[in-house]
Amino acid sequence: MMHEQDLLIAGCTFACGLAFGMAFAMNKTMEQRAAVASAPAGQVVPVNKPVAQGGDGFSRPGWTMAEARDQADEGQKAAFALAPKQVLEALQRGNVRFWTGTATRPEKSAFERRALINKQFPSTAILSCADSRVPTEIVFDQHLGDMFVVRCAGNAVTETTMGSLQYSVNHLKVKVLVVMGHEGCGAVKAAGLPEDALRGEPKELCNCLMSLKGGLDFNRLKNIEDTRAHDREAVISNVKQQVMALTQDPSIMKKVDAKELMIVGSFYEISSGIVDFFFEVSGSEDLPARGVDSLFNPKTRMERQASGEEKPMAKAAVPAFQGQTRVVQQRR
Repeated sequence: MMHEQDLLIAGCTFACGLAFGMAFAMNKTMEQRAAVASAPAGQVVPVNKPVAQGGDGFSRPGWTMAEARDQADEGQKAAFALAPKQVLEALQRGNVRFWTGTATRPEKSAFERRALINKQFPSTAILSCADSRVPTEIVFDQHLGDMFVVRCAGNAVTETTMGSLQYSVNHLKVKVLVVMGHEGCGAVKAAGLPEDALRGEPKELCNCLMSLKGGLDFNRLKNIEDTRAHDREAVISNVKQQVMALTQDPSIMKKVDAKELMIVGSFYEISSGIVDFFFEVSGSEDLPARGVDSLFNPKTRMERQASGEEKPMAKAAVPAFQGQTRVVQQRR
Protein backbone atom coordinates (compact mmCIF):
# COMPACT_ATOMS: atom_id res chain seq x y z
CA MET A 1 0.00 0.00 0.00
CA MET A 2 2.84 2.36 0.89
CA HIS A 3 4.51 1.56 -2.38
CA GLU A 4 1.48 2.73 -4.37
CA GLN A 5 1.27 5.92 -2.30
CA ASP A 6 4.93 6.67 -2.98
CA LEU A 7 4.40 6.27 -6.70
CA LEU A 8 1.34 8.52 -6.56
CA ILE A 9 3.24 11.25 -4.68
CA ALA A 10 6.21 11.05 -7.09
CA GLY A 11 3.89 11.29 -10.10
CA CYS A 12 2.10 14.35 -8.71
CA THR A 13 5.42 16.04 -7.91
CA PHE A 14 6.73 15.42 -11.46
CA ALA A 15 3.52 16.76 -13.04
CA CYS A 16 3.59 19.91 -10.93
CA GLY A 17 7.24 20.54 -11.68
CA LEU A 18 6.67 20.08 -15.42
CA ALA A 19 3.74 22.51 -15.35
CA PHE A 20 5.70 25.15 -13.49
CA GLY A 21 8.69 24.72 -15.84
CA MET A 22 6.54 25.14 -18.96
CA ALA A 23 4.88 28.22 -17.50
CA PHE A 24 8.25 29.77 -16.68
CA ALA A 25 9.63 29.03 -20.16
CA MET A 26 6.58 30.52 -21.89
CA ASN A 27 6.79 33.64 -19.72
CA LYS A 28 10.51 34.03 -20.54
CA THR A 29 9.86 33.66 -24.25
CA MET A 30 7.16 36.33 -24.16
CA GLU A 31 9.53 38.71 -22.37
CA GLN A 32 12.29 38.14 -24.99
CA ARG A 33 9.88 38.73 -27.87
CA ALA A 34 8.65 41.93 -26.25
CA ALA A 35 12.25 43.13 -25.82
CA VAL A 36 13.06 42.41 -29.48
CA ALA A 37 9.92 44.20 -30.65
CA SER A 38 10.76 47.30 -28.62
CA ALA A 39 14.45 47.43 -29.73
CA PRO A 40 15.40 50.15 -32.25
CA ALA A 41 15.59 48.88 -35.82
CA GLY A 42 18.73 48.92 -37.96
CA GLN A 43 21.17 48.93 -35.05
CA VAL A 44 24.71 48.06 -36.25
CA VAL A 45 27.73 47.38 -34.07
CA PRO A 46 30.91 48.48 -35.85
CA VAL A 47 33.75 45.90 -35.89
CA ASN A 48 37.15 47.53 -36.29
CA LYS A 49 36.35 49.38 -39.49
CA PRO A 50 36.24 52.98 -40.59
CA VAL A 51 33.04 54.97 -40.18
CA ALA A 52 32.13 57.17 -43.13
CA GLN A 53 29.86 60.20 -43.28
CA GLY A 54 26.56 59.74 -45.04
CA GLY A 55 24.94 62.32 -47.27
CA ASP A 56 22.58 63.24 -44.47
CA GLY A 57 25.48 64.14 -42.17
CA PHE A 58 25.05 61.12 -39.90
CA SER A 59 27.78 58.51 -39.39
CA ARG A 60 27.33 55.08 -40.86
CA PRO A 61 29.49 51.92 -40.95
CA GLY A 62 31.96 51.77 -43.85
CA TRP A 63 30.79 48.60 -45.55
CA THR A 64 30.44 49.73 -49.15
CA MET A 65 32.69 48.33 -51.87
CA ALA A 66 33.88 51.84 -52.68
CA GLU A 67 35.12 52.22 -49.12
CA ALA A 68 36.67 48.76 -49.26
CA ARG A 69 38.55 49.76 -52.42
CA ASP A 70 39.80 52.90 -50.69
CA GLN A 71 40.96 50.79 -47.76
CA ALA A 72 42.83 48.44 -50.12
CA ASP A 73 44.43 51.36 -51.98
CA GLU A 74 45.73 52.83 -48.73
CA GLY A 75 47.09 49.47 -47.65
CA GLN A 76 48.85 48.99 -50.97
CA LYS A 77 50.46 52.45 -50.78
CA ALA A 78 51.75 51.67 -47.30
CA ALA A 79 53.13 48.29 -48.44
CA PHE A 80 54.87 49.77 -51.51
CA ALA A 81 56.47 52.49 -49.37
CA LEU A 82 58.37 49.96 -47.25
CA ALA A 83 62.03 49.21 -47.90
CA PRO A 84 63.18 45.56 -48.01
CA LYS A 85 65.06 45.90 -44.71
CA GLN A 86 61.92 47.24 -43.01
CA VAL A 87 59.93 44.22 -44.20
CA LEU A 88 62.65 41.85 -42.98
CA GLU A 89 62.68 43.55 -39.57
CA ALA A 90 58.90 43.11 -39.34
CA LEU A 91 59.33 39.37 -40.01
CA GLN A 92 62.02 39.13 -37.36
CA ARG A 93 59.84 40.91 -34.79
CA GLY A 94 56.89 38.68 -35.67
CA ASN A 95 58.97 35.56 -35.16
CA VAL A 96 60.18 36.82 -31.78
CA ARG A 97 56.56 37.31 -30.74
CA PHE A 98 55.83 33.75 -31.87
CA TRP A 99 58.60 31.93 -30.03
CA THR A 100 58.29 34.04 -26.86
CA GLY A 101 54.58 33.24 -26.61
CA THR A 102 53.40 36.81 -27.20
CA ALA A 103 52.02 36.39 -30.72
CA THR A 104 49.06 38.62 -31.53
CA ARG A 105 47.44 35.96 -33.76
CA PRO A 106 46.16 38.79 -35.97
CA GLU A 107 42.85 38.34 -37.72
CA LYS A 108 41.21 40.71 -40.15
CA SER A 109 37.83 42.24 -39.45
CA ALA A 110 34.97 41.61 -41.88
CA PHE A 111 35.58 45.02 -43.45
CA GLU A 112 39.32 44.36 -43.89
CA ARG A 113 38.59 40.99 -45.49
CA ARG A 114 36.22 42.70 -47.89
CA ALA A 115 38.99 45.15 -48.80
CA LEU A 116 41.21 42.18 -49.70
CA ILE A 117 38.66 41.05 -52.31
CA ASN A 118 39.81 43.87 -54.58
CA LYS A 119 43.56 43.27 -54.52
CA GLN A 120 46.43 41.69 -52.65
CA PHE A 121 49.60 43.50 -51.69
CA PRO A 122 51.88 41.17 -49.68
CA SER A 123 55.27 42.54 -48.69
CA THR A 124 56.87 39.09 -48.43
CA ALA A 125 56.99 36.03 -50.66
CA ILE A 126 58.18 32.83 -49.02
CA LEU A 127 59.16 29.46 -50.44
CA SER A 128 58.84 26.97 -47.61
CA CYS A 129 58.40 23.25 -47.09
CA ALA A 130 54.99 21.60 -47.29
CA ASP A 131 55.57 20.05 -43.85
CA SER A 132 52.49 20.46 -41.64
CA ARG A 133 54.69 21.62 -38.75
CA VAL A 134 55.80 24.72 -40.65
CA PRO A 135 52.82 27.15 -40.76
CA THR A 136 54.57 30.18 -42.20
CA GLU A 137 52.08 32.94 -41.35
CA ILE A 138 51.85 31.70 -37.76
CA VAL A 139 55.63 31.40 -37.36
CA PHE A 140 56.02 35.06 -38.35
CA ASP A 141 52.79 36.25 -36.65
CA GLN A 142 51.53 37.86 -39.87
CA HIS A 143 48.08 39.07 -40.98
CA LEU A 144 45.93 37.77 -43.80
CA GLY A 145 47.32 39.13 -47.05
CA ASP A 146 50.81 39.91 -45.67
CA MET A 147 52.63 36.90 -47.14
CA PHE A 148 52.58 35.26 -50.56
CA VAL A 149 53.28 31.64 -49.62
CA VAL A 150 54.59 28.93 -51.96
CA ARG A 151 55.06 25.51 -50.37
CA CYS A 152 56.45 22.22 -51.63
CA ALA A 153 58.48 19.33 -50.24
CA GLY A 154 62.03 20.46 -49.50
CA ASN A 155 61.23 24.11 -50.37
CA ALA A 156 62.62 23.41 -53.83
CA VAL A 157 62.81 25.79 -56.77
CA THR A 158 60.97 24.00 -59.57
CA GLU A 159 59.37 25.34 -62.74
CA THR A 160 56.07 25.70 -60.87
CA THR A 161 57.43 27.34 -57.72
CA MET A 162 59.71 29.59 -59.77
CA GLY A 163 56.72 30.79 -61.80
CA SER A 164 54.76 31.60 -58.65
CA LEU A 165 57.68 33.52 -57.17
CA GLN A 166 58.23 35.41 -60.42
CA TYR A 167 54.59 36.50 -60.24
CA SER A 168 55.02 37.73 -56.66
CA VAL A 169 58.13 39.73 -57.55
CA ASN A 170 57.11 41.20 -60.89
CA HIS A 171 53.40 41.79 -60.36
CA LEU A 172 52.76 41.93 -56.62
CA LYS A 173 56.02 43.86 -56.00
CA VAL A 174 57.02 41.99 -52.83
CA LYS A 175 60.05 43.43 -51.05
CA VAL A 176 61.51 40.30 -49.45
CA LEU A 177 61.76 36.80 -50.93
CA VAL A 178 62.46 34.16 -48.27
CA VAL A 179 63.51 30.54 -48.77
CA MET A 180 62.85 28.71 -45.49
CA GLY A 181 64.04 25.23 -44.57
CA HIS A 182 63.29 23.63 -41.24
CA GLU A 183 64.48 21.26 -38.56
CA GLY A 184 63.77 17.59 -39.28
CA CYS A 185 62.99 18.05 -42.99
CA GLY A 186 61.99 14.62 -44.28
CA ALA A 187 62.54 15.56 -47.92
CA VAL A 188 66.16 16.56 -47.35
CA LYS A 189 66.78 13.43 -45.28
CA ALA A 190 65.30 11.27 -48.02
CA ALA A 191 67.46 13.02 -50.62
CA GLY A 192 70.46 11.59 -48.80
CA LEU A 193 69.37 8.02 -49.49
CA PRO A 194 71.00 5.95 -52.29
CA GLU A 195 69.63 6.58 -55.78
CA ASP A 196 68.32 3.02 -56.06
CA ALA A 197 66.10 3.62 -53.04
CA LEU A 198 64.77 6.85 -54.50
CA ARG A 199 63.96 5.25 -57.83
CA GLY A 200 61.58 2.90 -56.06
CA GLU A 201 59.33 5.89 -55.28
CA PRO A 202 56.61 7.25 -57.62
CA LYS A 203 58.06 9.17 -60.56
CA GLU A 204 57.21 12.68 -59.41
CA LEU A 205 58.46 12.10 -55.86
CA CYS A 206 61.63 10.53 -57.20
CA ASN A 207 62.23 13.57 -59.42
CA CYS A 208 61.76 15.92 -56.48
CA LEU A 209 64.19 14.04 -54.23
CA MET A 210 66.79 13.57 -56.96
CA SER A 211 66.66 17.30 -57.62
CA LEU A 212 67.38 18.03 -53.96
CA LYS A 213 70.12 15.41 -53.95
CA GLY A 214 71.97 17.22 -56.74
CA GLY A 215 72.45 20.29 -54.55
CA LEU A 216 73.83 18.59 -51.42
CA ASP A 217 77.57 18.37 -50.74
CA PHE A 218 77.79 14.85 -49.34
CA ASN A 219 81.59 14.90 -49.16
CA ARG A 220 81.39 17.72 -46.61
CA LEU A 221 78.28 16.47 -44.82
CA LYS A 222 79.80 13.05 -44.10
CA ASN A 223 82.39 14.72 -41.86
CA ILE A 224 79.67 15.95 -39.46
CA GLU A 225 79.19 13.19 -36.89
CA ASP A 226 76.46 14.69 -34.68
CA THR A 227 73.11 13.66 -36.18
CA ARG A 228 71.24 16.85 -35.34
CA ALA A 229 74.08 19.08 -36.58
CA HIS A 230 74.31 16.97 -39.76
CA ASP A 231 70.60 17.34 -40.49
CA ARG A 232 70.66 21.09 -39.84
CA GLU A 233 73.67 21.60 -42.11
CA ALA A 234 72.02 19.54 -44.86
CA VAL A 235 68.88 21.69 -44.70
CA ILE A 236 70.90 24.92 -44.69
CA SER A 237 72.94 23.69 -47.68
CA ASN A 238 69.71 22.96 -49.53
CA VAL A 239 68.32 26.42 -48.74
CA LYS A 240 71.48 28.03 -50.10
CA GLN A 241 71.20 26.01 -53.32
CA GLN A 242 67.59 27.16 -53.77
CA VAL A 243 68.57 30.79 -53.19
CA MET A 244 71.32 30.43 -55.80
CA ALA A 245 68.77 28.96 -58.21
CA LEU A 246 66.60 32.07 -57.72
CA THR A 247 69.55 34.34 -58.54
CA GLN A 248 69.69 32.78 -62.00
CA ASP A 249 66.41 34.46 -62.93
CA PRO A 250 67.02 37.82 -64.69
CA SER A 251 63.67 39.36 -63.70
CA ILE A 252 64.29 38.66 -60.02
CA MET A 253 67.88 39.90 -60.11
CA LYS A 254 66.80 43.08 -61.85
CA LYS A 255 64.72 43.92 -58.76
CA VAL A 256 67.62 43.00 -56.47
CA ASP A 257 70.07 45.19 -58.36
CA ALA A 258 67.61 48.09 -58.15
CA LYS A 259 67.45 47.63 -54.34
CA GLU A 260 63.74 46.88 -54.62
CA LEU A 261 64.03 43.27 -53.47
CA MET A 262 65.99 41.22 -50.98
CA ILE A 263 66.37 37.44 -51.16
CA VAL A 264 67.28 35.68 -47.93
CA GLY A 265 67.55 32.12 -46.70
CA SER A 266 66.27 30.97 -43.33
CA PHE A 267 66.08 27.96 -41.03
CA TYR A 268 63.09 27.31 -38.77
CA GLU A 269 63.90 25.34 -35.63
CA ILE A 270 60.67 23.55 -34.74
CA SER A 271 61.82 22.73 -31.21
CA SER A 272 62.38 26.38 -30.23
CA GLY A 273 60.24 28.26 -32.76
CA ILE A 274 63.19 30.46 -33.73
CA VAL A 275 63.92 31.38 -37.36
CA ASP A 276 67.56 32.10 -38.24
CA PHE A 277 68.28 34.21 -41.34
CA PHE A 278 71.35 33.85 -43.56
CA PHE A 279 72.62 34.02 -47.16
CA GLU A 280 71.16 37.44 -47.97
CA VAL A 281 71.15 38.59 -51.61
CA SER A 282 70.40 42.30 -51.71
CA GLY A 283 72.89 43.90 -54.11
CA SER A 284 74.92 45.05 -51.12
CA GLU A 285 78.68 44.50 -51.12
CA ASP A 286 79.07 45.44 -47.47
CA LEU A 287 77.70 43.36 -44.58
CA PRO A 288 74.35 41.57 -44.23
CA ALA A 289 71.32 43.27 -42.69
CA ARG A 290 70.83 43.21 -38.94
CA GLY A 291 69.92 39.75 -37.71
CA VAL A 292 71.19 38.00 -40.88
CA ASP A 293 74.26 35.77 -40.55
CA SER A 294 75.75 36.06 -44.04
CA LEU A 295 75.62 37.85 -47.40
CA PHE A 296 75.94 36.17 -50.81
CA ASN A 297 77.26 37.86 -53.93
CA PRO A 298 76.01 35.96 -57.03
CA LYS A 299 78.58 37.67 -59.29
CA THR A 300 81.63 36.59 -57.31
CA ARG A 301 79.95 33.54 -55.72
CA MET A 302 81.38 34.60 -52.37
CA GLU A 303 79.57 34.31 -49.05
CA ARG A 304 80.48 36.98 -46.48
CA GLN A 305 79.77 36.33 -42.82
CA ALA A 306 78.57 39.08 -40.49
CA SER A 307 82.09 38.98 -39.01
CA GLY A 308 83.53 39.96 -42.41
CA GLU A 309 85.00 36.54 -43.21
CA GLU A 310 84.48 35.39 -46.81
CA LYS A 311 84.37 31.96 -48.42
CA PRO A 312 83.57 30.76 -51.96
CA MET A 313 80.36 28.88 -52.70
CA ALA A 314 80.59 25.78 -54.87
CA LYS A 315 78.28 25.84 -57.89
CA ALA A 316 75.44 23.32 -57.85
CA ALA A 317 75.62 20.52 -60.38
CA VAL A 318 72.37 21.64 -62.01
CA PRO A 319 69.78 24.31 -61.20
CA ALA A 320 67.04 22.79 -59.06
CA PHE A 321 64.22 23.39 -61.54
CA GLN A 322 66.25 21.87 -64.41
CA GLY A 323 67.25 18.80 -62.42
CA GLN A 324 63.71 17.47 -62.33
CA THR A 325 63.45 17.41 -66.13
CA ARG A 326 66.77 15.58 -66.32
CA VAL A 327 65.61 12.84 -63.97
CA VAL A 328 62.36 12.28 -65.85
CA GLN A 329 64.28 11.77 -69.08
CA GLN A 330 66.55 9.21 -67.41
CA ARG A 331 63.58 7.21 -66.19
CA ARG A 332 61.88 6.96 -69.58
